[in-house]
Amino acid sequence: MIRSLLYVPANSEKKIRKAPQIKADAIVFDLEDAVPEAEKDNARRLLESILSESSYREQLRSTKRVCLRVNSMYTRNFYWDILIVYNLDPIDCIIIPKAETDLSFIYKATGRTLMAIIETARGFTRIESIASSEGLDSLILGVADLALSVGGSLESYERNTYIRTKLVLAAKAYGLQAIDKVYFNIDDIEGFKREALEAKALGYNGKQVIHPNQVSIANEVFKPTREEIEWAKKVVDAYEKAIREGLGAIRLEGRLVDHVHYRLAKRILESAS
Repeated sequence: MIRSLLYVPANSEKKIRKAPQIKADAIVFDLEDAVPEAEKDNARRLLESILSESSYREQLRSTKRVCLRVNSMYTRNFYWDILIVYNLDPIDCIIIPKAETDLSFIYKATGRTLMAIIETARGFTRIESIASSEGLDSLILGVADLALSVGGSLESYERNTYIRTKLVLAAKAYGLQAIDKVYFNIDDIEGFKREALEAKALGYNGKQVIHPNQVSIANEVFKPTREEIEWAKKVVDAYEKAIREGLGAIRLEGRLVDHVHYRLAKRILESAS
Protein backbone atom coordinates (compact mmCIF):
# COMPACT_ATOMS: atom_id res chain seq x y z
CA MET A 1 0.00 0.00 0.00
CA ILE A 2 1.27 3.47 -0.89
CA ARG A 3 0.17 5.85 1.86
CA SER A 4 2.34 8.81 0.85
CA LEU A 5 3.42 9.71 -2.70
CA LEU A 6 6.04 12.48 -2.48
CA TYR A 7 6.80 14.63 -5.53
CA VAL A 8 10.42 15.75 -5.90
CA PRO A 9 11.40 18.29 -8.61
CA ALA A 10 13.86 16.55 -10.92
CA ASN A 11 15.76 19.81 -11.52
CA SER A 12 16.66 20.33 -7.84
CA GLU A 13 19.78 18.43 -6.75
CA LYS A 14 19.24 19.45 -3.13
CA LYS A 15 15.71 18.03 -3.02
CA ILE A 16 16.64 14.87 -4.92
CA ARG A 17 19.42 14.10 -2.43
CA LYS A 18 17.20 14.81 0.55
CA ALA A 19 14.24 12.73 -0.67
CA PRO A 20 15.29 9.27 0.66
CA GLN A 21 15.55 10.68 4.19
CA ILE A 22 11.90 11.81 4.29
CA LYS A 23 10.42 8.27 4.62
CA ALA A 24 7.62 8.59 2.11
CA ASP A 25 6.28 5.27 0.86
CA ALA A 26 6.93 6.39 -2.72
CA ILE A 27 9.31 8.99 -4.11
CA VAL A 28 8.28 10.56 -7.42
CA PHE A 29 11.01 12.32 -9.37
CA ASP A 30 8.94 14.85 -11.30
CA LEU A 31 9.83 15.84 -14.84
CA GLU A 32 6.43 17.35 -15.57
CA ASP A 33 4.80 20.24 -13.67
CA ALA A 34 7.74 20.83 -11.30
CA VAL A 35 10.20 21.49 -14.12
CA PRO A 36 10.00 24.54 -16.45
CA GLU A 37 10.13 23.77 -20.16
CA ALA A 38 13.61 25.24 -20.55
CA GLU A 39 14.95 23.06 -17.71
CA LYS A 40 13.65 19.65 -18.79
CA ASP A 41 16.82 18.52 -20.61
CA ASN A 42 18.97 19.57 -17.65
CA ALA A 43 16.62 17.78 -15.24
CA ARG A 44 16.92 14.53 -17.17
CA ARG A 45 20.72 14.76 -17.16
CA LEU A 46 20.81 15.59 -13.45
CA LEU A 47 18.54 12.67 -12.58
CA GLU A 48 20.58 10.24 -14.66
CA SER A 49 23.76 11.43 -12.96
CA ILE A 50 22.52 11.15 -9.37
CA LEU A 51 20.69 7.84 -9.84
CA SER A 52 23.87 6.32 -11.27
CA GLU A 53 25.67 6.84 -7.94
CA SER A 54 25.85 3.59 -5.98
CA SER A 55 25.71 5.42 -2.63
CA TYR A 56 22.48 7.18 -3.61
CA ARG A 57 20.93 4.00 -4.96
CA GLU A 58 21.66 2.38 -1.61
CA GLN A 59 19.75 5.16 0.16
CA LEU A 60 16.73 4.47 -2.03
CA ARG A 61 16.53 0.82 -0.94
CA SER A 62 14.34 1.67 2.07
CA THR A 63 11.71 3.34 -0.16
CA LYS A 64 8.83 1.07 -1.21
CA ARG A 65 8.51 2.62 -4.66
CA VAL A 66 10.75 4.87 -6.75
CA CYS A 67 8.78 6.55 -9.52
CA LEU A 68 9.27 8.92 -12.41
CA ARG A 69 6.51 11.30 -13.45
CA VAL A 70 6.98 11.82 -17.17
CA ASN A 71 5.50 14.55 -19.30
CA SER A 72 2.17 14.24 -21.12
CA MET A 73 1.96 11.62 -23.86
CA TYR A 74 0.96 14.41 -26.23
CA THR A 75 4.31 16.20 -25.94
CA ARG A 76 7.75 15.54 -27.39
CA ASN A 77 9.21 15.50 -23.86
CA PHE A 78 7.27 12.32 -23.07
CA TYR A 79 9.41 10.33 -25.51
CA TRP A 80 12.68 11.75 -24.18
CA ASP A 81 11.49 10.92 -20.64
CA ILE A 82 10.68 7.32 -21.58
CA LEU A 83 14.11 6.90 -23.21
CA ILE A 84 15.98 7.72 -19.99
CA VAL A 85 13.96 5.17 -18.01
CA TYR A 86 16.13 2.45 -19.54
CA ASN A 87 19.20 4.06 -17.90
CA LEU A 88 17.54 4.49 -14.49
CA ASP A 89 17.53 1.08 -12.80
CA PRO A 90 16.14 2.39 -9.46
CA ILE A 91 12.97 3.59 -11.24
CA ASP A 92 10.39 0.82 -10.84
CA CYS A 93 7.28 2.86 -11.62
CA ILE A 94 6.25 5.41 -14.24
CA ILE A 95 3.51 7.93 -13.46
CA ILE A 96 1.54 9.03 -16.51
CA PRO A 97 -0.08 12.48 -16.20
CA LYS A 98 -3.25 13.44 -18.06
CA ALA A 99 -3.97 9.78 -18.85
CA GLU A 100 -6.74 9.47 -21.43
CA THR A 101 -6.33 6.06 -23.06
CA ASP A 102 -5.12 2.48 -22.56
CA LEU A 103 -1.53 2.62 -21.30
CA SER A 104 -0.54 -1.01 -21.82
CA PHE A 105 1.98 -0.15 -24.55
CA ILE A 106 4.09 1.84 -22.06
CA TYR A 107 4.25 -1.11 -19.68
CA LYS A 108 5.16 -3.47 -22.51
CA ALA A 109 7.87 -1.11 -23.79
CA THR A 110 9.50 -0.39 -20.42
CA GLY A 111 8.64 -3.27 -18.08
CA ARG A 112 7.89 -0.71 -15.36
CA THR A 113 4.73 -0.66 -13.27
CA LEU A 114 2.43 2.25 -14.12
CA MET A 115 0.32 4.75 -12.19
CA ALA A 116 -2.13 6.97 -14.05
CA ILE A 117 -3.20 10.48 -13.05
CA ILE A 118 -6.82 11.14 -14.00
CA GLU A 119 -6.98 14.90 -14.45
CA THR A 120 -8.84 15.76 -17.65
CA ALA A 121 -12.44 15.57 -18.79
CA ARG A 122 -11.52 12.97 -21.40
CA GLY A 123 -9.60 10.97 -18.80
CA PHE A 124 -12.64 10.73 -16.57
CA THR A 125 -14.93 9.70 -19.41
CA ARG A 126 -12.46 6.96 -20.36
CA ILE A 127 -11.48 5.93 -16.85
CA GLU A 128 -12.37 2.25 -17.28
CA SER A 129 -10.21 1.92 -20.38
CA ILE A 130 -7.32 3.43 -18.43
CA ALA A 131 -7.97 1.32 -15.33
CA SER A 132 -7.85 -1.90 -17.36
CA SER A 133 -4.37 -1.11 -18.74
CA GLU A 134 -1.81 -3.89 -18.40
CA GLY A 135 0.83 -3.11 -15.77
CA LEU A 136 -1.24 -0.43 -14.03
CA ASP A 137 -1.47 -0.61 -10.24
CA SER A 138 -2.83 2.79 -9.16
CA LEU A 139 -5.17 5.59 -10.18
CA ILE A 140 -4.29 9.07 -8.94
CA LEU A 141 -6.68 12.00 -8.67
CA GLY A 142 -5.56 15.35 -10.11
CA VAL A 143 -8.07 18.13 -9.50
CA ALA A 144 -6.11 21.23 -10.53
CA ASP A 145 -5.67 20.16 -14.14
CA LEU A 146 -9.20 18.75 -14.14
CA ALA A 147 -10.63 22.12 -13.14
CA LEU A 148 -8.55 23.72 -15.90
CA SER A 149 -9.71 21.06 -18.38
CA VAL A 150 -13.39 21.82 -17.86
CA GLY A 151 -13.12 25.57 -17.18
CA GLY A 152 -14.24 25.19 -13.57
CA SER A 153 -12.84 26.54 -10.31
CA LEU A 154 -10.20 24.64 -8.37
CA GLU A 155 -12.10 25.20 -5.11
CA SER A 156 -15.23 23.54 -6.51
CA TYR A 157 -13.37 20.49 -7.77
CA GLU A 158 -11.41 20.15 -4.54
CA ARG A 159 -14.76 19.78 -2.73
CA ASN A 160 -16.39 17.58 -5.37
CA THR A 161 -17.27 14.28 -3.69
CA TYR A 162 -18.59 12.77 -6.94
CA ILE A 163 -15.22 13.12 -8.64
CA ARG A 164 -13.34 11.65 -5.69
CA THR A 165 -15.78 8.76 -5.41
CA LYS A 166 -15.79 8.00 -9.15
CA LEU A 167 -12.02 7.49 -9.14
CA VAL A 168 -12.16 5.17 -6.12
CA LEU A 169 -14.91 3.09 -7.69
CA ALA A 170 -12.94 2.67 -10.92
CA ALA A 171 -9.76 1.80 -9.04
CA LYS A 172 -11.38 -0.80 -6.83
CA ALA A 173 -13.35 -2.32 -9.71
CA TYR A 174 -10.01 -3.18 -11.36
CA GLY A 175 -8.08 -4.10 -8.22
CA LEU A 176 -6.00 -0.91 -8.17
CA GLN A 177 -4.86 1.43 -5.43
CA ALA A 178 -6.49 4.86 -5.29
CA ILE A 179 -4.30 7.84 -4.42
CA ASP A 180 -6.01 11.07 -3.36
CA LYS A 181 -5.39 14.58 -4.63
CA VAL A 182 -2.75 17.10 -3.59
CA TYR A 183 -3.52 19.43 -0.68
CA PHE A 184 -1.94 22.67 -1.84
CA ASN A 185 -1.87 24.67 1.44
CA ILE A 186 1.35 23.22 2.88
CA ASP A 187 1.09 25.33 6.06
CA ASP A 188 -2.38 23.99 6.96
CA ILE A 189 -1.45 20.71 8.61
CA GLU A 190 -4.85 20.22 10.25
CA GLY A 191 -6.58 20.78 6.92
CA PHE A 192 -4.34 18.20 5.28
CA LYS A 193 -5.09 15.65 8.00
CA ARG A 194 -8.82 16.31 7.78
CA GLU A 195 -8.79 15.81 4.01
CA ALA A 196 -6.69 12.63 4.35
CA LEU A 197 -9.21 11.19 6.81
CA GLU A 198 -12.03 11.99 4.38
CA ALA A 199 -10.11 10.23 1.60
CA LYS A 200 -9.53 7.15 3.74
CA ALA A 201 -13.25 7.01 4.56
CA LEU A 202 -14.00 7.03 0.80
CA GLY A 203 -11.64 4.10 0.22
CA TYR A 204 -8.43 5.81 -0.85
CA ASN A 205 -5.20 4.01 0.02
CA GLY A 206 -2.95 7.06 0.22
CA LYS A 207 -2.37 10.66 -0.71
CA GLN A 208 -0.10 12.71 -2.93
CA VAL A 209 2.19 14.97 -0.90
CA ILE A 210 4.18 18.00 -2.00
CA HIS A 211 6.01 18.86 1.23
CA PRO A 212 7.91 16.78 3.80
CA ASN A 213 5.63 18.00 6.62
CA GLN A 214 2.71 16.14 5.01
CA VAL A 215 4.42 12.74 4.80
CA SER A 216 4.22 11.50 8.39
CA ILE A 217 0.56 12.54 8.63
CA ALA A 218 -0.36 10.62 5.46
CA ASN A 219 1.56 7.58 6.69
CA GLU A 220 -0.28 7.66 10.00
CA VAL A 221 -3.77 8.35 8.64
CA PHE A 222 -3.70 5.58 6.05
CA LYS A 223 -2.23 3.05 8.44
CA PRO A 224 -4.91 0.86 10.09
CA THR A 225 -5.66 1.94 13.67
CA ARG A 226 -5.07 -0.38 16.60
CA GLU A 227 -8.83 -0.80 16.99
CA GLU A 228 -9.19 -1.69 13.29
CA ILE A 229 -6.42 -4.28 13.55
CA GLU A 230 -7.85 -5.84 16.70
CA TRP A 231 -11.32 -6.10 15.16
CA ALA A 232 -9.88 -7.53 11.93
CA LYS A 233 -8.07 -10.26 13.88
CA LYS A 234 -11.29 -11.19 15.64
CA VAL A 235 -13.17 -11.35 12.34
CA VAL A 236 -10.53 -13.51 10.66
CA ASP A 237 -10.24 -15.93 13.58
CA ALA A 238 -14.00 -16.25 14.05
CA TYR A 239 -14.83 -16.58 10.37
CA GLU A 240 -12.12 -19.15 9.64
CA LYS A 241 -13.39 -21.20 12.59
CA ALA A 242 -16.94 -20.90 11.22
CA ILE A 243 -15.82 -22.08 7.78
CA ARG A 244 -14.25 -25.16 9.32
CA GLU A 245 -17.62 -25.84 10.96
CA GLY A 246 -19.46 -25.44 7.66
CA LEU A 247 -20.98 -22.02 8.36
CA GLY A 248 -21.10 -19.18 5.83
CA ALA A 249 -22.08 -16.28 8.08
CA ILE A 250 -21.79 -15.71 11.82
CA ARG A 251 -22.71 -13.26 14.54
CA LEU A 252 -19.73 -11.60 16.20
CA GLU A 253 -20.28 -9.20 19.11
CA GLY A 254 -23.75 -8.41 17.81
CA ARG A 255 -22.66 -7.84 14.20
CA LEU A 256 -23.15 -10.00 11.12
CA VAL A 257 -19.90 -11.25 9.61
CA ASP A 258 -19.81 -12.97 6.22
CA HIS A 259 -17.26 -13.49 3.46
CA VAL A 260 -17.14 -9.82 2.46
CA HIS A 261 -16.31 -8.76 6.02
CA TYR A 262 -13.69 -11.51 6.17
CA ARG A 263 -12.00 -10.20 3.02
CA LEU A 264 -12.08 -6.62 4.34
CA ALA A 265 -10.50 -7.80 7.59
CA LYS A 266 -7.78 -9.66 5.70
CA ARG A 267 -7.04 -6.51 3.71
CA ILE A 268 -6.63 -4.48 6.90
CA LEU A 269 -4.18 -7.02 8.34
CA GLU A 270 -2.21 -7.13 5.08
CA SER A 271 -1.90 -3.33 4.97
CA ALA A 272 -0.79 -3.30 8.63
CA SER A 273 2.04 -5.75 8.07
